[in-house]
Amino acid sequence: MANVITSCRILCSIAMLFFPALSSEFFILYVIAGFTDMVDGAVARKTNTVSEFGSKLDTIADFVFVAVCLIKLIPIFELPIWLWIWVGVIAIIKVINVLSGFVIQKRFVAQHTIMNKLTGGVLFIYPLIMPYIDMKYGAIFVCILATCAAIQEGYRIWTARGVDEK
Repeated sequence: MANVITSCRILCSIAMLFFPALSSEFFILYVIAGFTDMVDGAVARKTNTVSEFGSKLDTIADFVFVAVCLIKLIPIFELPIWLWIWVGVIAIIKVINVLSGFVIQKRFVAQHTIMNKLTGGVLFIYPLIMPYIDMKYGAIFVCILATCAAIQEGYRIWTARGVDEK
């Protein structure tokens, strides 16, 4: 059941591509996708169906959701160069983390830490509150969280602690 919920996030994310960014349909799918992200892990734990496949599927669903959001939302905002650079640095850290997991632990390592969940939660609500918060200040807060989460993730991979936590 948890994997079905996670798969719904992938489907909602793909469906978001077919609606204008910030439209009612886009936000309905966005909220449904976010809700599935909040409940899939809880359902897996409650039904005792936590699995390595489910953890990987969750990571893939998160990636698809974020990628679609970036595809749809970035073109409608004029982002300063410093923000592009910062996001690029975070992306490089995340890629290094993935590669490090393969090199150090000989497998894909999914980190579902509290810091990653907090960052995901803030990223999720950010488009919903954008009209009320200056983009610059909101972006700084999100980037600080994402940077800390990425560094923590790398530390845990390099020290082989907290692997595949959910």
